[in-house]
Amino acid sequence: MSLDTDRFEPVTRDIELQIGGMTCSSCAGRIEKKLNKIPGVTATVNYATEKAKVTVSGDVDERDLVSTVEATGYTATVPAPPRAEPDGPDQSDAEAAAGSAEADAWRQRLVVSAILSAPVAAMAMVPALQFDNWQWLSLTLASPVVVWGALPFHRAAWANLRHGAATMDTLISVGVTAAYLWSLWALFFTSAGMTGMRMPFALLPSSGAGESAHLYLEVASVVTTFIVAGRYFEARAKRSSSAALRALLGMGAKDVAVLDDTSGGEVERRVPVSTLRVGQRFIVRPGEKIATDGIVESGSSAVDASMLTGESVPVEVGPGDAVVGATVNAGGRLVVRATRVGADTQLAQMARLVEQAQTGKAAAQRLADRVSGIFVPVVIGLSLLTLAVWLLTGQTASAAFTAAVAVLIIACPCALGLATPTALLVGTGRGAQLGILIKGPQVLESTRAVDTVVLDKTGTVTTGHMGVVSIEVADGTDPVEVLEVAGSLEHASEHPIARAIAEHAARSGARMETVADFANHGGQGVSGVVAGRAAVAGRRTWLESEWSLTAPERLRRTAEAAEGLGQTPVWVAWDGAVQAVVVVADTIKESSAEAIAELRRLHLRPVLLTGDNAGAARAVAEQVGIPPEDVIAEVLPEDKVETVKRLQAEGATVAMVGDGVNDAAALAQADLGLAMGTGTDVAIEASDLTLVTGDLRAAPDAIRLARATLATIKGNLFWAFAYNVAALPLAAFGLLNPLIAGAAMAFSSVFVVSNSLRLRSFDPSR
Repeated sequence: MSLDTDRFEPVTRDIELQIGGMTCSSCAGRIEKKLNKIPGVTATVNYATEKAKVTVSGDVDERDLVSTVEATGYTATVPAPPRAEPDGPDQSDAEAAAGSAEADAWRQRLVVSAILSAPVAAMAMVPALQFDNWQWLSLTLASPVVVWGALPFHRAAWANLRHGAATMDTLISVGVTAAYLWSLWALFFTSAGMTGMRMPFALLPSSGAGESAHLYLEVASVVTTFIVAGRYFEARAKRSSSAALRALLGMGAKDVAVLDDTSGGEVERRVPVSTLRVGQRFIVRPGEKIATDGIVESGSSAVDASMLTGESVPVEVGPGDAVVGATVNAGGRLVVRATRVGADTQLAQMARLVEQAQTGKAAAQRLADRVSGIFVPVVIGLSLLTLAVWLLTGQTASAAFTAAVAVLIIACPCALGLATPTALLVGTGRGAQLGILIKGPQVLESTRAVDTVVLDKTGTVTTGHMGVVSIEVADGTDPVEVLEVAGSLEHASEHPIARAIAEHAARSGARMETVADFANHGGQGVSGVVAGRAAVAGRRTWLESEWSLTAPERLRRTAEAAEGLGQTPVWVAWDGAVQAVVVVADTIKESSAEAIAELRRLHLRPVLLTGDNAGAARAVAEQVGIPPEDVIAEVLPEDKVETVKRLQAEGATVAMVGDGVNDAAALAQADLGLAMGTGTDVAIEASDLTLVTGDLRAAPDAIRLARATLATIKGNLFWAFAYNVAALPLAAFGLLNPLIAGAAMAFSSVFVVSNSLRLRSFDPSR
């Protein structure tokens, strides 16, 4: 019997390549195009991060990908997996070092070029400084700049030429080389090399006679310096914009005190965190960072998670509670058993999400890549056309050459290639600092159109934990006494409702008594002797059937009203009489009302979605400011996705906020999925944005950040396009000196980078 392999989907896997030798977005576009021609390969190449994210299916080998990139004229390596050695540098450290080395190399090139170019420009622009044979000194100073300073552009242009391609570096190399060769020709074969030669400076090309002696050494050297300056600032931007990711990875502990069981008892030894394994126990002392994700086995303390989640209030933990690596033990000594280590920890997952987002491309960037891919040959053609038209209309060769070189230099769209990736790098890095993880650049496009936000109730708008919402006492009963009896009785139970009552009593300052003869009656209630009094707490039907107790009418009405709202009444009795009813419910997060008000200020319509009964849903909605018509209740888990589909069919662009496994399908179906970081891994995996803090106020903050990042990208693209569109005609008509063109071109890149870096100071409260 043969196996029908067509029935099975091919297995896919993701591979990341570190790309070397790219100098502009055209390079990234060429590599991406070549990789995508390989059968079974889908690749995205990001110029800013210098990485390729490749999805392969079938038997495509990593070596095939590397060889394809190398055949295109660039280098590619597969990053090594994280080192197991305790003191070995990790990948983020290596990338940081590489980024620093790149910036330092460009800075060195910039400093030397600027020192040599300054006197060349001064002598060319100020005739009073032109002494006898000044032109030969200019040649001496300009030559190292043109040859060594512009070497990266010449090298890239030659590599592309060998592969039949042209990039932005081609424009730079051709423009600088043409200006330099023209000057050499003028010096050696015209009167420009004669002693006593003087050259007036003009911002616009001249069509008059006698211009054949004009030199362009200042253009060749100063344009090179300007462009090198732009590349230096680009390298600095890439280094600083990824600093948030490196800081995130650096938050973890470096070593840990592990507990080993020996024949002589437990032995404590300090080891690097990289050697920690799942199941091992380790000690966390006050003030230390928790080494990795785990479960507290013994001890109690307050854990400060502000560095990881932004929550300023420490969280109390005790035996059985989960703790997260990189958070700080602010109280007592803890013994923790590791549950996740290395790449599986929450910190590593956060860093991975940020890096994946930075590697991807938004739709706007793909448009920029397509434009830059055809832009270079068009510009070269336009430059040659400009030269021909000027010569055919009777202008001098010098004026024609000046206009043609200006076209080459002003057209270089470096800013176009930087417009999206720099903003995306900075925006996602700032999001990580704020506890907002953006999964990919396409998310930014989604936030623009969202008009409806569907909110899961439990765990999103509410805490997901039971709490006391009201206490109604019988006539003549002391409320303090109710708290003391009920709190003492329920303190001995592990039921969530019992814990809610016990915690409320403790917070209220009630005195906790030792309970004698305690008994748990299988979900019906509990009984025991508190301070010599026989007491019970539980369901009304149980009190009536087992204890022959009758509740007062006023308390009955209170309980019925609570049940109508989906709340749980707990009856408390002692001395043979019902003394009070304690109403317990899932409590609303303190921040929910404020968050929903913020969503409204963003012109978004909040909708509450829950499986609870309509009464309970309306009660929660009323407290947080959602009108009854925007409440969808009694929805089964499997019907949540259908609700999202129905809203979309009605014309709404839907964002979904949830935290549970039952929310995962709806999060994936929504146009924008936001998962609470306190929720399940399934929900987080299905979402587009993760709100690490679990605070609903992070939802409007996330939308604001995404919109601000998208607005920055659009602003960058507009100015990059507008700059080229406006400047090219000026250069072609001879209204732009190549020197000014070079400065303007470099400034456009600096502007895009500076505009993107403004996102580092993004404040969601403004």
